[in-house]
Amino acid sequence: MKHVFLCGDPALDLACTLRARRTTRFETLDAPDRLDAWYLESGIVDAVSPCQEADLVQAVAVREAVYALVTARLADEGYDDEALALVNETARRPPATPQLTARGRWVEATPAQALSTVARHAIELLSGPEAPLMKECANPECTKVFIDRSRGGRREWCGMESCGNKIKAAAYRARKKETAAAR
Repeated sequence: MKHVFLCGDPALDLACTLRARRTTRFETLDAPDRLDAWYLESGIVDAVSPCQEADLVQAVAVREAVYALVTARLADEGYDDEALALVNETARRPPATPQLTARGRWVEATPAQALSTVARHAIELLSGPEAPLMKECANPECTKVFIDRSRGGRREWCGMESCGNKIKAAAYRARKKETAAAR
């Protein structure tokens, strides 16, 4: 199973690795090798040393802290002190550092460096100009938060394939059913 990157920022994509938080939760980071895959597929790194169980536990803790900060921002509430401290502490660690090679840019990192890079993305997002562009998916079952960079700022769903088509199809079926019942 490949990870999904619809949110527009690595920190949001990490926060959304736990899906359907309000209903049947679905954990995509269920093993250290899944975290390895996430780091690689996200583009944070080109190579990562193998994650251990402790790295996974730390990444999940940071993920939950990022999600808490993002949802607080969306609700225009104050940040949770523990979540803020964890993200800041993680970001203070050395990040993944790009290197120039004969073939171009290459980023090799430890799991801690990769996670530090994600925490730094979270800080930049939450304190930067794109923070007001964050939205939660309009699908009530989805809890993904994304950056709405659409021209009119009217994007409603994390992705058309995942949520938009489901909602539109359900609305269409409901209209058809209502029309048939009215006859």
